[in-house]
Amino acid sequence: MELITPDQRDELFDTFEHDAFHLELRDEYGVPGEDGPFARWIRGEPDDFVWLEPWLARIRAATRGGRSVRRVRVVSEPTTAYIRWEHATTPLTLEAGEDIRWLPRHSLPVNATMPLGGRDWWLFDGRLLAVGVFDHDGRVLGSELLTDPAIIAQCAAIRDQLWPLAVPHAEYKPT
Repeated sequence: MELITPDQRDELFDTFEHDAFHLELRDEYGVPGEDGPFARWIRGEPDDFVWLEPWLARIRAATRGGRSVRRVRVVSEPTTAYIRWEHATTPLTLEAGEDIRWLPRHSLPVNATMPLGGRDWWLFDGRLLAVGVFDHDGRVLGSELLTDPAIIAQCAAIRDQLWPLAVPHAEYKPT
């Protein structure tokens, strides 16, 4: 399996045409650029969010250009500290134009079968998947790019099933 780097995956936001959708299924992530900010949040220290600005700029550029960026975070309850931190930082990405919703894992429909073995993925324009690959500690290794129409159809179906069930950010309170 050939992987692209997280930076290469982020470059896909410069070229998609209409819709980028992300399904997150993990309760913990290991993203090197987030380690320091997360640790500061745990300690109750302030954050200047400079580390997040490249992502916010990318989302602003996409959404100001009329493109949609959406995300569903499927979370276990009670939530982990990492999920509570994500919830606390989400208003910044919402302000940039991304639409983020939350779905408690216990609210998943019984008929919801997660494609790709339950791995996270971005679906770009219903044509390209960037599937997250993580090590045993949850550290991001990169993404695998897939264009198989059958797999894309499965991901689009679960996106369409979960999106209306997920709770808009302003209404979700982590436990």
